[in-house]
Amino acid sequence: MAELAKVVHPFAPIYDENSRVLILGSFPSVISRQQSFYYANPHNRFWPVLFSLFEEDPCDRTDFCHRHHIALWDVIQSCTIAGSSDASIKDVVVNDIGSIVNKTNVKAIFTTGSRASSLYDKYIQVELPHISLPSTSSANARMKMEDLCRKYEIIKEYINEED
Repeated sequence: MAELAKVVHPFAPIYDENSRVLILGSFPSVISRQQSFYYANPHNRFWPVLFSLFEEDPCDRTDFCHRHHIALWDVIQSCTIAGSSDASIKDVVVNDIGSIVNKTNVKAIFTTGSRASSLYDKYIQVELPHISLPSTSSANARMKMEDLCRKYEIIKEYINEED
């Protein structure tokens, strides 16, 4: 197992004033930290799930998020972590999730995976619906692609919701 290290989240959230949903992971994986982008591990199914939901071919991911009114960030701003292991996370400092909510039209917050969900519930106080979604990590192999897509479909309900 990788050695525990104190790590600060190395890249900015993706959002604009038109964002309607906020999707939060726990903390970027080693590969995501190296590439400075969300869900960068090619074995993670996050992007294939989203592209499938919106029936799009892979494209520029930031542009995709803006076009579909999706904000992306992570619950954790800094922590002690061993590699990419959510189970090893300690010494958590959370991001100011409310700062994005206040600058956007976000109607609901989604967390990807049980660790992101439990951290959100423990540390974040935002008066919006919070929906916990299954992890898209390859470590969650019991979830088939079709099952993930079905679970993530709820995101579209909030994006398409009338004000």
